[in-house]
Amino acid sequence: MDVFTTKSGTVRGRRAERDRGIVVVRGLPYAAPPFGALRFREPQPPEPWDGVRDCTAFGPVAPQSAELPGAPVWSPGDEDVLTLNIWTPADGPGDLPVLVWIHGGAYVFGSSAQPDFDGTALAGEGLVVVTLNSRLGFEGFGHVPCADRGAAFPDNRGLLDQIAALEWVRDNIAAFGGSPDRVTLAGQSSGATSVACLTVAARARGLFRRAVLHSAVNAFASVEQAARTTAEVAAEAGVPATRAGLLAAPPEALVAATDRVCARYAQDPASGRRHYDPAIYGPVADGVLLTADPLEALAAGAGGPVELLVCHTTEEYWLLDAVGSSAKITTKEQLAVFAADFGLPDSLVEGHRECLPDAPVLDVYLSLHSGLLFAEYSSRLAEAHARAGGRAFLARFDRRRDQAGRRVRAWHCADIPFAFGNLHEESLHFLVGGPPGEADAELSRRMTRAWAAFARHGDPGWEPLDGSAGSGSAVRVWRTAAEERADAVRRAAEGAAADASRAQNGFRDLWRTAGLPLLAP
Repeated sequence: MDVFTTKSGTVRGRRAERDRGIVVVRGLPYAAPPFGALRFREPQPPEPWDGVRDCTAFGPVAPQSAELPGAPVWSPGDEDVLTLNIWTPADGPGDLPVLVWIHGGAYVFGSSAQPDFDGTALAGEGLVVVTLNSRLGFEGFGHVPCADRGAAFPDNRGLLDQIAALEWVRDNIAAFGGSPDRVTLAGQSSGATSVACLTVAARARGLFRRAVLHSAVNAFASVEQAARTTAEVAAEAGVPATRAGLLAAPPEALVAATDRVCARYAQDPASGRRHYDPAIYGPVADGVLLTADPLEALAAGAGGPVELLVCHTTEEYWLLDAVGSSAKITTKEQLAVFAADFGLPDSLVEGHRECLPDAPVLDVYLSLHSGLLFAEYSSRLAEAHARAGGRAFLARFDRRRDQAGRRVRAWHCADIPFAFGNLHEESLHFLVGGPPGEADAELSRRMTRAWAAFARHGDPGWEPLDGSAGSGSAVRVWRTAAEERADAVRRAAEGAAADASRAQNGFRDLWRTAGLPLLAP
């Protein structure tokens, strides 16, 4: 029977639609609903239950305004948002490696119910897969003014939720065939930065031994910066920026106020850094859970024995342009203002122009912003950990193709359906450029197996960084076999000895020469 006993009670799952050898348990609470008397507080254990709880449907998503294809939406009154989902082999031998997934979404949207994150294929590789929901937006990352520096109303509540989920995994995953001593924590975008934060947080130490970070985002705030964001959101919601005022505002009011604040930045070219990517929440250096940006902390050795697998795509920011969530920078004058707002030296801008000699200004901007927000930051996380004596692997996703007169780019989020083995989902075809072919399916199998191998024994199939060689030959470039063959022919014809990602290495050299610290504003 597909029934499992946890410390809170017994649950019933069901067989996965795609593979009857996999059992999936959905909507299982790992913490109590974080509302009412628990709003803005640390997560608390779930209430136990009697009988068998039916866990065959995803739980409610966290408060947000997003409506994502194939996923549920949030409605006011949905409160039991701290749930997780498990995919496990029905006849597994037990003591299996566990992969725990944290979704992305700029800390304000997304959920574990997105079709991208179905764990069936990974479970088929011999993993127990766990995906989770945690608090987002102001509920998860808004600063609540508090006389005792947040002891009762802490910052980083979304990260604390994720720690609570990991503690639940430690205490319960054996009942589902998983080993609590073989946990890999994985995430993408804001989920990847959450993973980086937990890798260096003392409170999460020992809850996982490996970490997968895809497209970690350079977004981090001081308490003072978080307090200024609170003041803006509270003013927009029409409440005082106090504990009492914020508690009086229902979640939907803070969601709507957040959207209006973000829209104001997006519409105002004079608003500085937030104009280009108006994401206003992120982890806070509160001096309690986090004392520094993960990049600084990893460089100081805070990652300890955790093994890292870090990946980014080669055209990250093109997705944000395609969906209209990025400023349109189309003139040299606008590009100069962008560079000034972020303190980018002229040499870095001109270097990108030289690497993209025939590209329009928009593409130069998108390339610069890709590095600033995702690619360069991700690479430096891996390199910092390796230099500090940790074990780190680095990869790039560079699968592209021309289809129906348009270029399919290796942009943000395109790698995740490949790694999860979910290319068949029609709602994801926008991300991957239409229905996949056999070459895409083969690439997906390779990526899925690499994740499984890393979770199983810490070796995804290529050499780790050595701590001194930067991102040279140790980088795994994910492409289809046809793309790899075409690149090999092109390199042979050119007599070039460079690897299959020469342009990306050129961008990396530019960032190194610029010497930017890459700490978030």
